[in-house]
Amino acid sequence: IGYALYVRYLVIEFSTVALACDAGLRSLPCEARALSTVLFKNSVFGTVALVIAALNFIRPSIVLLTGALIAACLGIVLYNIVLSGLALGLLILGFARPAPATA
Repeated sequence: IGYALYVRYLVIEFSTVALACDAGLRSLPCEARALSTVLFKNSVFGTVALVIAALNFIRPSIVLLTGALIAACLGIVLYNIVLSGLALGLLILGFARPAPATA
């Protein structure tokens, strides 16, 4: 979440950085801005979050849960709200399953 907030508020929306990047500055923040813009326009954050959340719903694991949470948080902060919100809902539904039977 921290990196997503940094990219959104200090790279994408910060007017000084945006003007410098639009003028042709090639630096790491400008590359991060360009990459996040391309990923946002193609709804990659939300799609990845939804796919990983569906896999976690089918076969729960901590690795899939962590990956889905990271992708969903990136998606919500970086403007892919609809698909990321669906992914978070699916993650919550993944907890609503009966406990495994013990011997």
